[in-house]
Parts: sequence; structure tokens; C-alpha cells
Amino acid sequence: MKIIDAHIHYAGWDGFNETAAESGQVNTVEGVADNFRKNGVVMAVAMGAGRNGGDPAVCRPMTPNLAGNATPEHYGQPDYIAYCAGVDSGAITPENTKRSLEEFERYLQTPQCVGLKFYPGYHHLYLSDPRHYPFFELAAACDVPVVIHTGDTAGTRGHVKYAHPLTVDEVAVDFPKTRFVLAHYGNPWIVDATEVAAKNENVSIDLSGLAAGTIDAAVFLKQFRGYLEHMRVWMDYLGDWSRFLYGSDYPLVNIGEYIKVIRAIVPEEHHEAVFCNNALRVFPKLKPLLKAEEEK
Repeated sequence: MKIIDAHIHYAGWDGFNETAAESGQVNTVEGVADNFRKNGVVMAVAMGAGRNGGDPAVCRPMTPNLAGNATPEHYGQPDYIAYCAGVDSGAITPENTKRSLEEFERYLQTPQCVGLKFYPGYHHLYLSDPRHYPFFELAAACDVPVVIHTGDTAGTRGHVKYAHPLTVDEVAVDFPKTRFVLAHYGNPWIVDATEVAAKNENVSIDLSGLAAGTIDAAVFLKQFRGYLEHMRVWMDYLGDWSRFLYGSDYPLVNIGEYIKVIRAIVPEEHHEAVFCNNALRVFPKLKPLLKAEEEK
């Protein structure tokens, strides 16, 4: 079965290198390629993360950089790595919005930039802050989704009230032409995330980040049986398996073991949709990239 990992990090930061090592992985271009090969991952969507860099004149897209800094002129990452351009919400001002949108559009015009990524919780702003609205309109115009960090944040500096999945409902209603993805299923607010997706057809859910570190799938499934059964109840309540996307949150978890966990949660008859086909629908720019990979 082909797997598209709809949520990874592909950056050479010390923290990611250390986390990868702790989860039994190697955070290098070669290490990721070997990891993907072993686990049947044919393509991944990396989340651009970081900070704007202190330039008040423009909010610049954050991009993957494991194989060097990516720009529209020189992407440099492997062809099987697409990405969502990260938005540093705190760097958007009324004065720089026009130039910032032009810069993001320049990236979105390249084949590898397949979406936008927002970090409420880490950036202490609600998703419904008006400064974000032009970016939602840009995403709709470019036919790419907006991926949103929802749920718990790593470390103690995040403000989780901004990352609650219910905050996505407002923008999903107000921007019906924009596709939104609730990253991490809003964990631990699974019920709330399900309701947002249930009432808004333009909202999908990615299943990344539900475990972290070095895990043994069999042990994890047993230890967290109650939590996982609770999640399955609400996945069944949503009743639309086309709305779920597999993602790992690499390098924060061991990919091979995490795939086993998600396979155990998702009914077998929906594996092809959740592990591959749904990502191609939500991220339509992946289709030509995947075709080119398969033709190599």
C-alpha cells in the first residue's frame, strides 16, 4: 500500500535532530529517504516552521530546510517532499500584508508548495484574527488547503486556548471556499474537532502527533486502549472516512510504529483512503508530484 505522510517536519534544527535520535531515527536527507523506503511512504508534506527572521517589511514563508534553504528559485529538497509554507502570524502587519501576500503567492506558484500552515497556540493569536483573512482567500484562489495546529502544544510556552479546534469553526464558516485541515485531531479535544468537521464540509482532520518518541505499537495500543476507543467512537460518529488523513509528525515519533498504530485504529477497508487517496484530494498539487515519482 502506498502511503502519503500528510504531516512531517523536514528541517535540520538541533531539536529535530535530537528528537529523531530519541525515536530511533536519523534526521538527515538520507535517513529520511531510508525510513520512507522501509515503511512504504512514497510522498510527504512537510510543515514550514520557525520564525520570520525579524524583517518588519514582510512576513516571509517558512519552508523545509533539511537539504538547504528552499526558495521558489531553488527548492533543493527531494522531489517526494512537498510542503506547506508556514505563516508567522505575529509578523503580519497592516503595512506589510500586501507584500507578504505577494511573497506567499510566489511560493505557492511552485509545484512543491501545496498549502499554508498556521500555528495558533505557538503564535498567540486566534485563527479568526483579521490579519489572517487575506491568506485564507489566497489559499482558496490557489486551490491549496490551510493546515492548522490544533490541540496541545509542545513545551510550556504555547497558549492552548488559541489552538482549540472550536476556533476553526468560525473561519470554516466565513471562508467556505477554503479547505482547512485540523492537524493532530485537536488532541485532546477529539469531540470538539469532530464536531467542527461534522458541520463544515471544508474541514478535514489529520491524524498526526497522537503519540511521540520511541513507541512500540503493540504496547501503545494496549496502554492507551481507552483513549483510542474513545477516538474511534468519534471517528465513527463523523462517519466520513474521506475526511481523515494519515500523518506522523516525524521526527517526533517513530514512523514505522506509528503507521502500525493508525492501521489498527482505521478500519482496513478505509486504509487506502486514509493513508493515500484523501491526501491527494485535500492537496491536489500532490497528484502531479506523485505521478512524476512513479514514472521515475
